[in-house]
Amino acid sequence: MGKVFIVYIMASRKNGTLYVGVTGNPVGRIWQHKNEWFEGFTKRYGVKRLVWYEVYENAEAAILREKRLKEWQRAWKIRLIEARNPDWRDLYGELTGEQ
Repeated sequence: MGKVFIVYIMASRKNGTLYVGVTGNPVGRIWQHKNEWFEGFTKRYGVKRLVWYEVYENAEAAILREKRLKEWQRAWKIRLIEARNPDWRDLYGELTGEQ
């Protein structure tokens, strides 16, 4: 299998602050968010919980999806999260295979 890209939504808590991102290094990038590796939005607002993600095999498709999600209304993002993850569990273990 080739390189994998994910589009993801992080949250500070259920119904809390949301962050939409894209990465070609899923495990590493989410770890960075969870451990406040960089200064910025996710650190400032305590956004550490991976609550939703989609996997893509090419960067272009993933980036396009991320851009579209960033344009969405908050309520639409919440419905997207809750369709797959109604309890807003942290999906990082699922992503890493450690669940």
